[in-house]
Amino acid sequence: MKIRVPYGQEELTVQVPDENLIGVFHPNEVETGPERETLLHALQNPLGGPSFDEFLEGSGEVLFIVNDGTRPTPTAKVLEILEERLRKVKATFIVATGCHRAPTEEEYRFIFGRLYPDFSNRIYVHDSRNEREMAYLGTSKNGTEMYVNHHGVKADKLVAISSVEPHYFGGYTGGRKSFLPGIASYRTIEQNHKYAIRPEAKSLALAGNPVHEDMIDALKSIEGKPIFSIQVVLDRQRRIYAAATGDIHASLDAAIEKANELFCVRVPQKADIVVSVAPYPMDVDLYQSQKTLESGKLALKEGGILIMVSKCRTGIGEKSFFDLLARAGGDPKRALEEIDRGYKLGYHKAAKMAEIALWADMWAVTDLPDSDLETVFMRPFHDLQKALDEALAVKGKDAKVLFLMDGSITVPLVGET
Repeated sequence: MKIRVPYGQEELTVQVPDENLIGVFHPNEVETGPERETLLHALQNPLGGPSFDEFLEGSGEVLFIVNDGTRPTPTAKVLEILEERLRKVKATFIVATGCHRAPTEEEYRFIFGRLYPDFSNRIYVHDSRNEREMAYLGTSKNGTEMYVNHHGVKADKLVAISSVEPHYFGGYTGGRKSFLPGIASYRTIEQNHKYAIRPEAKSLALAGNPVHEDMIDALKSIEGKPIFSIQVVLDRQRRIYAAATGDIHASLDAAIEKANELFCVRVPQKADIVVSVAPYPMDVDLYQSQKTLESGKLALKEGGILIMVSKCRTGIGEKSFFDLLARAGGDPKRALEEIDRGYKLGYHKAAKMAEIALWADMWAVTDLPDSDLETVFMRPFHDLQKALDEALAVKGKDAKVLFLMDGSITVPLVGET
């Protein structure tokens, strides 16, 4: 069977013997209506609050919190639908980078689309390391110090635009993540993300998840500030399948129901070889592409081979996790021991990769230098067909192969029911 695999904004083609292939899994097929009507209906029928037009009445500064270029959120589509309303208020924007870098020019145009030239002088970019821009809002019940970008505190009203998908330690993206980590300080994000190593912090889990609990507390710290939430769920073609608006908690809950319909994918059995793909824009770097390993491992047999496919367009990304794994000298146990001695932001990524390395082989098809991949317990390839052929040779003629084409956000559930 010939299979087309996303790679950057292009495709790779690979052939797999039919007898070895379990299947090629995407987010589930759903029936998607006209995007504009879907979003307008949600804006006119908010959950737990006024309509968007009523929310904007009598506004001073309205700050729109938007995702950065590492997320598939169709912010440009949303803003274009809202364009007439944006021009009637004092609209400003903040790119919720979390601890990521500032957007490139290409990413600005991806985020804001054709409206970018008109609103470029009203865009702030969150810099989590710039402590002068942070306002202290108290401490969460878990002890996390809540420092948030002052633009989010001083604005009269806030609009949070995000997309909702499963997240491997936050449970789900969207909603409260616009604030933490979106516009939180580096120290706050670091304190929050140390909980990612806990077993309760996993995909699809909110109840008892300490990472999620911190995010909820971050919202409570600005209680009283009018917030309008716009949450969208995208189908496998990145079209708006569903939208929920209004109260930030109610809209997230409604979006999660729709997200589960899409991203929780049944697979009949675990495979000897799993190919997990980070499609554009989630392939920005190795730090972000690590999410594909977390999804892929759920469909992999112990002792199997997990092949990550990601262009890693801008390199490694946040270096702390990479440097820690480099110090481990090829021994994942040493990496986990160092994390136990003290957490730094990014170490949760290192921990997740080290844990996989203890029970499976990780291979990777990327544009990264071979030496970088070898440092993080991954065997490098630059040809997917070669990687797959070699994996089949290692695992034997009866080895079973499974493809996750959107490994960053697809959650494979093993079994028929």
